[in-house]
Amino acid sequence: MPRVKTMNLKLTWILAAWLASVALPAVAEEPAPEQGVAWESLTEAQQKLLAKQRETWNTIPPGRQQAMAVGAERWVTMTPEQQAKARERWSKWKKLPPEQRGKLRDRWRRFHELTPEEKEALRDKYQRFQSLSAEQREALRDRWRQMTPEQRQRVIQRRAPQRRPAPAPTRPPR
Repeated sequence: MPRVKTMNLKLTWILAAWLASVALPAVAEEPAPEQGVAWESLTEAQQKLLAKQRETWNTIPPGRQQAMAVGAERWVTMTPEQQAKARERWSKWKKLPPEQRGKLRDRWRRFHELTPEEKEALRDKYQRFQSLSAEQREALRDRWRQMTPEQRQRVIQRRAPQRRPAPAPTRPPR
């Protein structure tokens, strides 16, 4: 029975990590900083990638300009394989219904609120899940799907890392 609990925990963390990775395009919709990006300040490679937006660039909200400039810069540093994966993720993202995108954005936000240690633990669990055979992963998914929402919540609560309160400030010795 402990193996089942461990596998359920793994599945919970793996699902959360996967959903967070799918939500990467949501980063471009963060609150806008006060200053936009001048078209002329973009590199030639960025301008080439964003050429379709040139005529309307000044009407794009500053935060969106920032995100697009950063994304274009990141794009030119990617390998063709990385670009293909990014295109595939973006295509999947665009096909999601708005309510699912909202859920994914929330999960992405919560992931980024985790401590570095919690993020690392989640990544480790995801890697362990990925190392399972396809049959083992599917068995875990099936088990998760068969659980009631209450059972899932209990698993999550039992397995969630316990956050420790910050240590009380100490006074320097006199």
